Amino acid sequence: MDPNQYRIEQDSMGRMRVPQWALWGASTQRAVENFPVSGRGIPAEVVRAFGLLKAACAKVNKDLGKLPAAVADAIVDAAEEIAAGQLDQHFVVDVYQTGSGTSSNMNVNEVIANRVSQKTGKPIGSKTPAHPNDHVNMGQSSNDTFPTAMHVAAAVALHSQLKPALSKLHATLSGQASQWDSIVKIGRTHLMDATPIRVGQVFGGYASQVQHALARVDRAVDALGELAIGGTAVGTGINTHLEFGSRVAAELSRRTGLNFREAANHPEAQAAKDGFVEASGQLKAVAVGLSKIANDIRWLGSGPRCGLGELILPAIQPGSSIMPGKVNPVICESVIQVAARVIANDTVITYGGFGGVGSILELNVAMPVMADAMMESIRLLANVSHVFVDKALAGLKVNERRCRELIDQSLMMCTSLAPEIGYDNAAKLAKQAYEHNKTIRQLALEQRLMDEKKLAELLDPEAMTHPGISAGGEGG
Repeated sequence: MDPNQYRIEQDSMGRMRVPQWALWGASTQRAVENFPVSGRGIPAEVVRAFGLLKAACAKVNKDLGKLPAAVADAIVDAAEEIAAGQLDQHFVVDVYQTGSGTSSNMNVNEVIANRVSQKTGKPIGSKTPAHPNDHVNMGQSSNDTFPTAMHVAAAVALHSQLKPALSKLHATLSGQASQWDSIVKIGRTHLMDATPIRVGQVFGGYASQVQHALARVDRAVDALGELAIGGTAVGTGINTHLEFGSRVAAELSRRTGLNFREAANHPEAQAAKDGFVEASGQLKAVAVGLSKIANDIRWLGSGPRCGLGELILPAIQPGSSIMPGKVNPVICESVIQVAARVIANDTVITYGGFGGVGSILELNVAMPVMADAMMESIRLLANVSHVFVDKALAGLKVNERRCRELIDQSLMMCTSLAPEIGYDNAAKLAKQAYEHNKTIRQLALEQRLMDEKKLAELLDPEAMTHPGISAGGEGG
């Protein structure tokens, strides 16, 4: 390495060469060399949450009279640059690092201290006027800052990225439920023909799933609202002010607009990540719901001639390199793959929080990978929800002719005759209709089971879709 391209910095373990342009210091460089694992750093959202956190901590320490105003204000300015994403290139520690996130906390501390030195005309690495440990990390430990940053990052992303995306999806599905409520199609249970249902009812069910997903996001944000900050090393709060945790939580609430609060029990907040696991479980349920909707739509759009064909999916790209004219449900497939990844990420987060794996005695030691998995899940779900609306649902159509054809052919239309002719006779009629390749209506008329007007009332598919009213009469 060209000596003109690096500088010497020192931490408690000794001297390290650091790239001349870098704002990180010796501790960070040591971690870079110790963990050449994935080539991927901790998520940018976590880095930016660290910026918010360090700004909040410096302000609180100033307000408590612990940190000189000039130093505190300089730290806040540098930390806000991190929060704005202006210094992302200086966060270089691999995500597969020390399980407490100590290396990333020190990465943040050193970048802030060196940025303060840079902005005040002092040499980078001089630790003047701000020291990475004594000033930037005042009243803190990696053991309470990293869990706080990962909670803040996830809560902010859920609120600002995923919730708007799901709201857009919900509005689209609700609109389609209203638009298509007069169209009747055949229902299916066990992949077999069932009684009729309105297309609006089907899409209303999808909209309801997304409405529940939105409520799950809110519950996830609430679970992440408890912050470990103020517990320092093992949850006892050693070397920090008694009001520090609550004040930092209040400052983070002010900066984000979310409801953050100091953990009710600090040893729990640092020794376990149950709230994080809970939030991930809510995301898994969201993913499962989206996979159901996407899978149904690709099945209902299968064909166009030899499948169900009740929906017409927009053609957005050629579906085959060998079969001309083929169009595939690629957006639905993308949604389903995202769901698979989110479920897998939930497994990572669950193992990370599991006793004997991540949560051991007074500290969880799998936090970086848990944070990485969580942020990927949120990002993927938000992005694919937008894609699902824009590329699939916006151009989706109902094949009304096909819906009518399949209702006429369905043997389960006999269900509405059972109250009149009995279950056994209705079952016999269905079997005969199948054997002779006739509709229920045709065979019932041939056998003169009832007059034509009564039969028309009972076999009215739209009437069969209204709760509390059977086709042709009250109740049922």
